[in-house]
Amino acid sequence: MSNSTKKILFIAPVPPPLTGQAIACKALYDSFIRQGHAVELVNLSKKSFVSGVDSYSRVLEIFKILKLVFKKKKDVDYVYFTPAESVAGNLKDLLIYLILFNKLPVTFIHLHGGAGMKVILSSKHPILKNINGFFIKRMKCVIVLGDRLSHIYKGLISESKIKIAKNFSLPDFFISPIELKNKYQKIDTIKILFLSNLLPGKGYKELLCALKALPVESLKNLQVDFAGGFEDEQAKEEFIKDISSYPQFHYHGVVAGEQKKRLLEDAHLFCLPTYYPYEGQPISILEAYASGCAVMTTDHSGIFDIFTPDRNGIQVKPADIDSITAALKSIVVDKDLLRKYAVLNAYEARRFFKVEKHLAVMNDIINISK
Repeated sequence: MSNSTKKILFIAPVPPPLTGQAIACKALYDSFIRQGHAVELVNLSKKSFVSGVDSYSRVLEIFKILKLVFKKKKDVDYVYFTPAESVAGNLKDLLIYLILFNKLPVTFIHLHGGAGMKVILSSKHPILKNINGFFIKRMKCVIVLGDRLSHIYKGLISESKIKIAKNFSLPDFFISPIELKNKYQKIDTIKILFLSNLLPGKGYKELLCALKALPVESLKNLQVDFAGGFEDEQAKEEFIKDISSYPQFHYHGVVAGEQKKRLLEDAHLFCLPTYYPYEGQPISILEAYASGCAVMTTDHSGIFDIFTPDRNGIQVKPADIDSITAALKSIVVDKDLLRKYAVLNAYEARRFFKVEKHLAVMNDIINISK
């Protein structure tokens, strides 16, 4: 192994299932491989979208993870780790920190969420906060997604060791200027897209209720597409039943590749009225920017590091059906405003949110952190 080649223990989720965090981790993992580093993967992906330790099989998975970390930690130059944001997940992380204790000075933790960790490291959980702090202060670096999330670790580690690396959109989703022009040249039907896993707190239920509250005449001019996975079959069946009497509403399941690209390319308004407890900085919003969509979202977790109300789209209140309904009513009658948001978002995506920029920042952090 040459001096420039590093051995990296990579403890993070990679697809499947397809989540924003898994997409981001896979991009970094592939980057390390392309650079010729020796990367040992411990895959944290779960079979379901439910957070926490919810079954005997999940307990077995965690034991396997701990065993792999112990086995693969030997002789690594760096450790890259993405912490969980549930209390149960954090207990698992503390065991990983203990196993990695002599490797903490070369460990980078990369927080892909924000809201959940803020609670864990708050006065609501003083014991967890103190134990986490014991390990975190010994680490090489903590990486967060934006300025609004950097305060989470303040007081637990030197501020010089808190670094920021914003998320990105993959190249497939960037729309060309000609495609963007054609998309908004004549809008007969406004296409609304919810593309995220349909979990409690993601806002899809509130969005559906708000859409149903619109006047019949407004609904005639809309097409609404939902895409993403559910935490269980019952939730999925209930949702499909809920939209069955509305011919304008469509559920596409979990999408990827060309199907996902087409949904984003066709959409005019991307809606993510999230208050999800483990939200960070949704990659889906940046994919919507790249695809030339206006965005409707909330001031939650790290979203406002990448979203400015009345510039990138419309702000709505979390878990507030009336707020979403009012926003939908305003946008339905102002297609020029949709176009204005979309053009700016496509421009900002190309300028600020390309994967190459993200990976350059990540590599810089790993090389320069003291």
